[in-house]
Amino acid sequence: MDGLLPRSLVNCSMLEVLDVGNNNIEDTFPHWLESLPDLQVLDSRSNKFHGFVQSTKESPSFPKLRVLDLSSNDFRGPLPVQCIENFKAMMDPHGEDGSPKYMKMSMGANSYQYSLVVTWKGLDYELQGILTVFSSIHLSNNKLEGEIPDVIGKLSSLKGLNLSHNNLTGNIPPSLGNLTNLEWLDLSSNVLTGKIPDELVSLTQLSVLNLSNNHLVGRIPQGNQFNTFGNGSYEGNLGLCGFPLSKSYDGIGTPPSSFQEKDELWRFGWRVVVLGYGCGVVFGLLMGYHVFRTGKPKWFVSLFDGRPSQSGTKMRKPRRLVQRRR
Repeated sequence: MDGLLPRSLVNCSMLEVLDVGNNNIEDTFPHWLESLPDLQVLDSRSNKFHGFVQSTKESPSFPKLRVLDLSSNDFRGPLPVQCIENFKAMMDPHGEDGSPKYMKMSMGANSYQYSLVVTWKGLDYELQGILTVFSSIHLSNNKLEGEIPDVIGKLSSLKGLNLSHNNLTGNIPPSLGNLTNLEWLDLSSNVLTGKIPDELVSLTQLSVLNLSNNHLVGRIPQGNQFNTFGNGSYEGNLGLCGFPLSKSYDGIGTPPSSFQEKDELWRFGWRVVVLGYGCGVVFGLLMGYHVFRTGKPKWFVSLFDGRPSQSGTKMRKPRRLVQRRR
């Protein structure tokens, strides 16, 4: 498919899954689909969508949406706070009827079980069935910017959150620690700063974590799933320390800073001074020992105070040279 996304889709009031991924569609975010009452999956990955991701309605939009995949497009601007606030289905970890079941499309006496492609550890996997309690957001490989909004922490049914390869800034919000059903979290290749929130330790279902290639600092949280992640989860963050990285934690909770570097230089300078002082003392002792051993201490002293030596060796006065006239 190429060109614009057909606007006639808005008339499909019973549409549950819209998968137009891996095409050449060149359009803006299809906010006009937000009124579809039963839409649960919106997948437009790997197209040429562009512009801002935003909602045009103040009333709840995408009321049943559970899976949103806008990855590998050209979206820009901040994360869609207004849309996220309206993802009511993602805020319910138990599903609409309280019991998980696979999403199906009925076709007369037959039914078709939906499948879904998700990106996990940088690879694409196809889920042969989509549970009605499954929720995920994939916005990777775009040009999104700004901070990660706290409201994402309300999407308690999320299994996966991928915001990697954007231009997101600011701190990782501690509210992500409320996503107790989260199984994979990828925030890599952004411009995130600050510390990794200790609240993330409460994510006991987390099996994949990727925070690499940011500007994070401080001690890596310990406990639960954080004891299972390797170096690859944190590489490219020079300010991080603690397990599993080789850089040890100093117990204060602060990473190496320019002040500490200056302090190290100051200590190094003092070590040089002390070393030079020590060498001077040793040299002086050796000279003193040599002078006294040769029995000429007064001659040694005379070198410094300018007084004539009283030792047994007499110093001759210089003779004046007189030229005779011829």
